[in-house]
Amino acid sequence: MLIVTGGAGFIGSNLVQTLNKNGHKDILVVDNLKNGHKFRNLRDCEIQDYMDKQEFLERLEKWQHFGSVRAVLHQGACSVTTEWDGVYMMRNNFTYTKSLLHCCLSQKIPMIYASSAAVYGKGTVCKEKREVEAPLNVYGYSKFLLDQYVREILPTAKSQVAGLRYFNVYGPRENHKGSMASVAFQLYNQHKLHGEIKLFEGSDGYGPGEQRRDFVYVEDVAAVNMWFLEHPEKSGIFNVGTGQSQTFNEVAQALLAYFGRGQLVYIPFPAHLRGCYQSFTQADISALRGAGYNGKFRPVQEGIPAYMKWLDEHGT
Repeated sequence: MLIVTGGAGFIGSNLVQTLNKNGHKDILVVDNLKNGHKFRNLRDCEIQDYMDKQEFLERLEKWQHFGSVRAVLHQGACSVTTEWDGVYMMRNNFTYTKSLLHCCLSQKIPMIYASSAAVYGKGTVCKEKREVEAPLNVYGYSKFLLDQYVREILPTAKSQVAGLRYFNVYGPRENHKGSMASVAFQLYNQHKLHGEIKLFEGSDGYGPGEQRRDFVYVEDVAAVNMWFLEHPEKSGIFNVGTGQSQTFNEVAQALLAYFGRGQLVYIPFPAHLRGCYQSFTQADISALRGAGYNGKFRPVQEGIPAYMKWLDEHGT
């Protein structure tokens, strides 16, 4: 059995879909369906069982009750970067993951978990090194602290522990995320409603729409997870991005090219984001390549049209 936590969420459900395509159906999905709309992410997936997150947490100390587990792909977390309740954030992202990690280590079960590029904060060097890690918010800190904890454990770990630092992920099955959905999803809906799309004016020395992020398509992220699942001898913390930053303007232009019409306008930069906004990210993926992963990552000029087509076919 494979366990996918956060399996009804954005990246988790895409991972379940990828597992299905690779012949895996013996999947236990763990999630919190308080937001019942997330069930839609799983209705075209094949899984063996579902378990509520709270029940899963209560049973972690009785690991044998889960049966034979091949690996845990831990995507479950609070991913709301604007959430400032530190108690809630640390309980969900740090304590929960730490408990699961020790259960996996005790049973020598491989664990692949979601980290985040948020650990790098405003830095322009995004490499898996302590000296360039300086998160801007409590979400980033929760991921940073977990990675630090894993670094201490890795030298004595007897089974795989792989932390994947996702950069700006976009693509199918993020409809439920609201304000936390990708800029691509937000711009798609703006265009559908008004025939125009809006980007922030300049910030941190960048011109209007010229802030740069490493935008990575969710199917490419799922492919990296699959590779680590198939290579349990590979452990460590790895950036998962394209390795090339692109501007928000490039995302907007790819969307406008898909529709063949529309207007781009710039709006004032939100006051509540000043000082805690990443205006630049670009994954250094040399560690990932050095581990042996040679899969391709599509640029926004390829990923955006594929995603827009999916949204046209499936709706928002």
